[in-house]
Amino acid sequence: MGITKSQIFTSRQNELAQLFKILGHPARIAILQYISKQDSCICNDLVEEIGLAQATISQHLKELKTIGLLKGEIEGKKMCYCLDVDQWNSIQKELNTFFNTTKINCCS
Repeated sequence: MGITKSQIFTSRQNELAQLFKILGHPARIAILQYISKQDSCICNDLVEEIGLAQATISQHLKELKTIGLLKGEIEGKKMCYCLDVDQWNSIQKELNTFFNTTKINCCS
C-alpha cells in the first residue's frame, strides 16, 4: 500500500478528504440520521437501532467526534450524544461550497 503524500495537497484538501473518509461509512451515516432525529441519544439506543455491537458503535461515535459532529455528556454510567449544531452547519456550508464551485462537465 502506497503513501498518500498528503503533504503535497493543501490543508483544505486534506481536511475535506478526512471529512469524506469519516462520513464514508454507512454505519456512521445511520448513526447521524438516528441522532439527528432525537433530542439526545444514549449509546445503547444506537446498539438497538443500528444493530451493531456496543464496541463497534463506540468506535464509530469516536470517529464522528473527531470531526466535531457530536457532543456528549455523561449521565451516570451512560453517555448521551447529540449533534453539535454549529459544527453540523459549518460542515454543511463547506460541502455546499465544495459542490457548488465544482464545474459539471461531461465528456459525451
